[in-house]
Amino acid sequence: MSDAAQPSAAEVRAAAEAVKAALDRHLDAVERRSGQDDPAVYAAFDELAAAAEAYDELLYDTYDEVTPFEIPGSDVLPSYAGPEEPSALSVLIRRDYTVVEPQRLLHQAQRIADLDPDAADDVPANGSAGAGASGVVGNSVHAALGVLFGEFEPDEIASRHKEFGLEEGDSTLWVAAADDPAEPGEWLSAPFDQADPQRVVCRFDVSSVFDEELGEDDDDLLEVLDQDR
Repeated sequence: MSDAAQPSAAEVRAAAEAVKAALDRHLDAVERRSGQDDPAVYAAFDELAAAAEAYDELLYDTYDEVTPFEIPGSDVLPSYAGPEEPSALSVLIRRDYTVVEPQRLLHQAQRIADLDPDAADDVPANGSAGAGASGVVGNSVHAALGVLFGEFEPDEIASRHKEFGLEEGDSTLWVAAADDPAEPGEWLSAPFDQADPQRVVCRFDVSSVFDEELGEDDDDLLEVLDQDR
């Protein structure tokens, strides 16, 4: 950034004052919230996130300094613009996994197939390794996943993922407002194409990037702080 385009000290100070005002509005919204998912709180959160981001950028451009604030995903979801009283909802869920123990997955899937011969019906046609329950899985991870997800609900797989040789990745859940219930079969071919971020009532994200990794020195410091309380 050139010297002529750099923000002035007054602009940085004004941005800092905007953060303070946004903090007050956010706290006021939290204190007055009507429930766990009060839209006023979400709106105040978005305003605070935007003010903090603007201040951080100006502070860096002017003084080459940064703030300790980080609000994950603050620029991903826009302000809610859906109906005030939704008459229908869509719940959108995505969970990512990594197959870290293929042999465990194969073993568990074959065990399911052996106990329930009908599990073979849930395997994709091009994923079968042979005829009958004894050969439904074989060495095919594709077939094993078909058996696993055909037998268990996604929530149960999420709670037992290690048992099936899987490792959790990022996950997200969006609760989106709709004007009317969708017609049967209307969105099944492309379930996420009509997702409108401005109609999301609430959202819950889980990601390793949000976790703070503490080293041994940090653990020792926390122990000292706990002892001082």
